[in-house]
Amino acid sequence: MTLFPVLYEDADLLVLHKPAGLVCHPTKGDEYSSLISRVRLYLQATSEPQMVHRLDRETSGVMVFGKTAEAALELRRLWEGGFVAKEYLAIVRGELAANEGLINAPLGKDEASVVAIKDCVRPDGAKARTRWWKVRSFARPEGVFTLLRVRLDTGRKHQIRIHLAHVEHPLVGDKIYGADEQLYLAFVERRLTPEQDAQLILPWQALHAGRLWLPWGAQEREFSSPPEPWFTDFSGPLP
Repeated sequence: MTLFPVLYEDADLLVLHKPAGLVCHPTKGDEYSSLISRVRLYLQATSEPQMVHRLDRETSGVMVFGKTAEAALELRRLWEGGFVAKEYLAIVRGELAANEGLINAPLGKDEASVVAIKDCVRPDGAKARTRWWKVRSFARPEGVFTLLRVRLDTGRKHQIRIHLAHVEHPLVGDKIYGADEQLYLAFVERRLTPEQDAQLILPWQALHAGRLWLPWGAQEREFSSPPEPWFTDFSGPLP
């Protein structure tokens, strides 16, 4: 089994592409069932890797691990200090009229939802700002869609997904923030029907962490990874 594509590695850092559908933290499954477990397998006890940021289970893309306690501490300092920038690619339903925009809407727990992990836009929530740029809109038999580049000014849970749904352009394949949150319950209970799969269109939510920048070793480092085939087969060629 291929554990993951390695994008960069040195004595302190391991940068990799997290596959869509793989959870970051350990689960009750086998040693291949979480990203951190696979990282430990890859390093074969030569170091104790530490995960300093995470992606949702269904989100693919660039992730950085500290291979030593000292490296992890420095990475956390960079994240907490706002020195790390990330850019995502997203495919949303519908066509956005503007070429770019800013979504400024506070986020907090969705107390009305049956999905325990679901958040929502609410006035008393934590500050959250998302910037987006339209790459292109395109039509398919399933409807009209838009490919976006997205960057975060803040890093709240599910922020991109909630904000895009808030402006009525949810991610394609989003089981929680799309048209029907019952799709998420059906998914976790492994009872999605063919009709529900067709409603989702894609197997995973169409969100990819494609680029990451951080200062390291007295220079600005950039790491990037292309989306997986299921993403680009739907969106078409990327710019």
